[in-house]
Amino acid sequence: MPGLIRGVARTAVVAGTATAVSNRVTRRQQGRWAAQQRYEAPPPQPAYQAEPPAAPAGPDMTNKIEQLKQLGELKNQGVLTEAEFEEQKRTILGS
Repeated sequence: MPGLIRGVARTAVVAGTATAVSNRVTRRQQGRWAAQQRYEAPPPQPAYQAEPPAAPAGPDMTNKIEQLKQLGELKNQGVLTEAEFEEQKRTILGS
């Protein structure tokens, strides 16, 4: 009987060790595969959201743009100083 118990015990130890090693190998492989997938697959890009279209230039905006262009020309010609140009620009833009 003692030989039989020893044989069963040895078989249990070998089987338990084999199971533990197999489980450890499986976990390591799964960890490596998960890490590899993280590096291979690029992160999802956020959906592109276009900027809202600018409000169409109404007659009032077109008029302001023309006035600013004229002021810029007067400044470039030396008729207006920088301070006068800034003052007129603030007046036109209303700020």
